[in-house]
Amino acid sequence: MGGTKITNQTAEKRQGAFTITELLVVIAVIAFVLLLLLSQLARRYAKSSRASCENNLKQIALACRTWEGDFGDHFPMNVPDHVGGAMESCLNGNSYRTFQVMSNEINNPRILTCPHDSITMAAASSFETLRGSNISYFIGIDADEAFPNRILSGDRNLACDLQPANGLLNLTLKHPVQWFPKRHEGSGFFPSAIGYVALADGSVQEVTAKQLNELLAKTGLPTNRLALP
Repeated sequence: MGGTKITNQTAEKRQGAFTITELLVVIAVIAFVLLLLLSQLARRYAKSSRASCENNLKQIALACRTWEGDFGDHFPMNVPDHVGGAMESCLNGNSYRTFQVMSNEINNPRILTCPHDSITMAAASSFETLRGSNISYFIGIDADEAFPNRILSGDRNLACDLQPANGLLNLTLKHPVQWFPKRHEGSGFFPSAIGYVALADGSVQEVTAKQLNELLAKTGLPTNRLALP
């Protein structure tokens, strides 16, 4: 009788406890749920990041097109400094002057900083204190309203096998560019890095690195000059 009683107690303990297999199943389920939650948070973060940069570049493009109306249909980087533009400043590595001369059109310097940009510092509190370290976007030196396919501005996180000279990246078809490091990601099961560019016609496009190089090839320029902040 005593032996039977002990055996029954052991069986009851086994029935009331997790087996190793059951424990592993529970851990796997919890890990799967956490993975789904993290994936959703990542998608929301990426969506917020993309919307922020797209809106910023739309405002930058609008400011450029508004400003040029008072300067013979020329963007600031095509107008000499001594008459109110930023031509020499851009060529000398001070592309932030492009945005300073448009302070009346931009109104708030915070739109020049993407909150998801790991390269820049915090947004500038005023246009007087604005410097390249506060800016997340490059300037297309050769942008011209007469050539709507030329690139006006875009995300600064570009990488290629060329080194910028005095803040200028002189791109030819032999030197393709990439988005690096990743600031935005596209949608899909295996999202690729994307970026945003504003064209001279005022439109803003979401593009992969491949699409960006295709846009550069369509500008009609042998060399596309981009002024990095």
